[in-house]
Amino acid sequence: MGRVSQAEARANRERAVEAASRLMREKGIAEVGIIDLMQSIGLTQGGFYKQFASKSALVDEAIAKGLADNIHYLTSLDEDAGEHGAAWRSLVESYLSVEHRDDTGSGCPAAGFAGDTARHPEYSRTYADGVAEMAAWIAPGDAGLAALTTLVGGILLARATTGTALSERILHAAQEAALGAVEGARTDGGQVVADGAVDAV
Repeated sequence: MGRVSQAEARANRERAVEAASRLMREKGIAEVGIIDLMQSIGLTQGGFYKQFASKSALVDEAIAKGLADNIHYLTSLDEDAGEHGAAWRSLVESYLSVEHRDDTGSGCPAAGFAGDTARHPEYSRTYADGVAEMAAWIAPGDAGLAALTTLVGGILLARATTGTALSERILHAAQEAALGAVEGARTDGGQVVADGAVDAV
């Protein structure tokens, strides 16, 4: 077999990171082995070690990739909705839905990687950076953090109770709570600004 070009090597690396991000959200970091991961994208275990120093290096990139993609998605919601308040309401409805509850592999990385990151603090900085960006998109300061906490906590509890009547009740209750967490904020030029705040001149 001939040598792989630099462009092909970059593409293979991106495919590995993308697959790892999806599979690790779905199954957990420990359940995704290097051989199975590389086979899922048509490559060999040897190809992995040409791209990554270790599995830990891949995991860190997979978390970063998932969170970065999520920020891009949030930005697109603003563009599609035309104003931030509508984008936020759209996110709450789709995030705290049965469809998102049942789709762990393609679901929110903040929820998908939460448990593993708690057990593996070496990934905490990457995870925290992405979570902070997500919260800042929602609203400034603690309002954004409170709302994001409600989203992630709600979807995790709903997943943990799937198959029971409680699961959908959690989704509905979390929707109300998430919207309420930023109640008292207003939209101004696509950005959420807390009531009473004075815009810089």
